[in-house]
Amino acid sequence: MSTSAIVMMLIAMLILWGGLALAIVNIARNQGEEPEIVHRDL
Repeated sequence: MSTSAIVMMLIAMLILWGGLALAIVNIARNQGEEPEIVHRDL
């Protein structure tokens, strides 16, 4: 692998794994309470 290919691979991995980490943090931070009664239309 050339140096440019390795750099691009690292950038792509950083974007993907960083996005996953941010999504997990966002979900963990914004967990709201669910209502006791939920009306769902079937």
